[in-house]
Amino acid sequence: MKTFVYILYSEKLNRFYIGLTTLSVEERIENHLKKKYAKLNFTQKADDWKLYLSFEVLNYSQGRQLELFIKRMKSSKFIKSLKEDKVKYESILNKFKSF
Repeated sequence: MKTFVYILYSEKLNRFYIGLTTLSVEERIENHLKKKYAKLNFTQKADDWKLYLSFEVLNYSQGRQLELFIKRMKSSKFIKSLKEDKVKYESILNKFKSF
């Protein structure tokens, strides 16, 4: 089963959202925009979420570890660096290959 960690960005909120899914990333974004996740109040605050970055991971466990790692960084600067710095992007993915 394909698993993805994805990062959404809202210009309206000027914020990122980090998530994990076994659906296609496109389907997951559509569900966020349609406000299908009642418990996820954060994504309901905006209606302009766009895909910023996504990672295909080996399995759900690896994805969860990567998702939590990115969330713990609590830094939009860090998230932006993932998109801009391919070496950093690859090194972080490699860090979680064993999960």
